Amino acid sequence: MTQPRADAAPAITVIIAAFADERWTDLVQAVDSISVQSHPAQETIVVIDHNADLFSKAKAELSGVRVLENALAQGASGARNTGVAASTSGVVAFLDDDAAADPRWLEYLITPFHDSKVVGVGGRLEPDWSSQRPRWFAPEFDWVVGASYRGMPERLEPIRNVWSNNMAIRRDVFDAIGGFRVGFGKTGARSRPEDTDLCLRASDVQEGTYWAFQPAALAHHKVPAAREGFGFFVRRCFAEGQGKAELGALVDRRSAMSSELAYTRTVLPRGFIGGLGEAMRGDPMGLARSGVIVLGLGAATAGLASERWVQRFGRSRHSAAPQSMGHPTGVDGSPAGPPLQGSEDWPESADAHSR
Repeated sequence: MTQPRADAAPAITVIIAAFADERWTDLVQAVDSISVQSHPAQETIVVIDHNADLFSKAKAELSGVRVLENALAQGASGARNTGVAASTSGVVAFLDDDAAADPRWLEYLITPFHDSKVVGVGGRLEPDWSSQRPRWFAPEFDWVVGASYRGMPERLEPIRNVWSNNMAIRRDVFDAIGGFRVGFGKTGARSRPEDTDLCLRASDVQEGTYWAFQPAALAHHKVPAAREGFGFFVRRCFAEGQGKAELGALVDRRSAMSSELAYTRTVLPRGFIGGLGEAMRGDPMGLARSGVIVLGLGAATAGLASERWVQRFGRSRHSAAPQSMGHPTGVDGSPAGPPLQGSEDWPESADAHSR
């Protein structure tokens, strides 16, 4: 990366989209984690996604934040766009309502913006398991639960895309591309990579600019017990493949799959061989982790193929165009999917409506 300039750090607003009553405690913890940052946010905006009861509760009980209702279509994309439209800082950051930021999160997240070529920054996400990490769960697939995975950069460096449950972007760039693509994201069983789509469009605003991955900007993403099972793993991988195919129908297919190809050619083979080595050294679950890598790749490939078949022979499932940021009337708040984060990724924020 180029040497940063010694300019003062720009002001930053943190936006948290929330939609679920059952995640109230998580939302409070997310807000509290922003209140103790070493680099204070100019403002924290909580956007409630079409839930009147939760909006009333948040207005009454959350202090030190601004609480808004999603003014756009239901979903994380609309909710985040609503929050950005109400902000006034030069940089906006996003944190999920079921994530908690480390005290120096904003300090590390804002530093790369000293380089004028950086349009946005993403941070590292550690899984916060409800009990303990399943021994069969291959670290190369941590994107399944909305966390950074083995194979991602371990130091500050350029990356193709970041995840919206831990990211920041220049406000002028966000406005120039119309924000998140409303109608394209995580809803129900569908898992569309709205954050990857945003990153690809943002990088095209000005030639020579790029996204940066800053692993020191750490947040912890909660993993509920329901997402620790084998069935969820397979379904999530399949849905991710579908989402990548849907992204490929909106942008050129090469851009949509470049990081995924590097991930399948480098990260997964290393993980597979590593698991076999662990099994030979006496850890029988190493063999299970190798098997899970094969199964996860197979499920994602099946999802990709099935969605491409639907696109070619069936009815198109998406007709979403980038929506203007001006005068929002609705938003959506949920997580993203797998790769698309670095030269070796394929994971992207993961789990519908669960950030």
